[in-house]
Amino acid sequence: MGQLRNMGLKRCFFLLSALSLTTALLLMTATILLCTRIGKQYPHGGVSIESGGEFKRLPEPDPEQRRILLLLDVIQLFSVILFPAGGLGVAGILFYQLKLKRPIAVLKMGTERIRNQDLDFTIPETSTDELGQICAAFELMRAELLKTNRELWQQAEERKRLNAAFAHDLRNPITVLKGSIRLMKSGREDEHTLERMDRYVQRIEQYVEAMSSVQRLEQLNVRPCEIVGSTLQEELEETVRLLVPKLEIRLSIPDIGTIRMDHGIFLTVAENLIGNGARFAREKMEIRLALAGDLLCLTVADDGPGFPEGLVKRGPKPFGKMEENPEHFGMGLYTSGLLCLKHGGELRLENRPEGGAKAAAFFRVK
Repeated sequence: MGQLRNMGLKRCFFLLSALSLTTALLLMTATILLCTRIGKQYPHGGVSIESGGEFKRLPEPDPEQRRILLLLDVIQLFSVILFPAGGLGVAGILFYQLKLKRPIAVLKMGTERIRNQDLDFTIPETSTDELGQICAAFELMRAELLKTNRELWQQAEERKRLNAAFAHDLRNPITVLKGSIRLMKSGREDEHTLERMDRYVQRIEQYVEAMSSVQRLEQLNVRPCEIVGSTLQEELEETVRLLVPKLEIRLSIPDIGTIRMDHGIFLTVAENLIGNGARFAREKMEIRLALAGDLLCLTVADDGPGFPEGLVKRGPKPFGKMEENPEHFGMGLYTSGLLCLKHGGELRLENRPEGGAKAAAFFRVK
């Protein structure tokens, strides 16, 4: 039975039809032979020619015997029609029960749940035949839809958090500007009023630019190209020389050969992580590059105070500052996380046991 379930549809239908028809023909033959044998037990009338040429009249069947003989003839006639037709019908029923019923029920269930916008289910494996392959393809489609819906939901939630953080951080500059305008209207402004207004207007412009940069990142397309590992090493060394001129730097960059990845995304993340570590490092930083399978990992560690516990547990958030500095909005780690996700990886943050912070950016490469 298991072999029939995994057999191809055409082959299975042909085999079931052949078996059913063979069984039907055997039953039909047995029925005809049985009726013939029973009929021989009754007189049929007529005459017989003896060896001497004499005619001998055979006994005629009585009315009851005639009815029995007629019934036997009818049974033989209908067996010739009913048994082959019944065999094909049985083959169809068996084919439906073995090959069609479960896949159709599974696909119908899946269609109903998708129509009700419920994607949190799985399509069970039914068989390895054509319908089983359709069920497997349906499961892949469902999984992709679920993944896409979750990504859209995460993007919507992230956009809500981004808008909320943006509105929250704009509240103070706007309050200061409104207060300064009231002072100017009342003629009570001081000599620093215009300077303060100019500073907060610039701060609002920086906020708007930060928001625009995040939106541009969300619409960014990943464009992988072939990059030689030595090129990444040279660029990391140049980035360190420009961003971290006064710290002790330990670089660990093995020969990773040639890989395919988005060069610009890698450099942006590297600059963000190195720049962020440089602001908090006391004396030294460690930068490592490693390739494991299809994942390229860039690790930046420093000997500073480490990440806040909330940042490690919940991940970087937009405008999530680790220090009260109006020049920095805490967007570096957040945008780096977005870029890693776009490149099929992720950003992991942790505090080292010996002290300091460690950020690991993963990129899926080819």
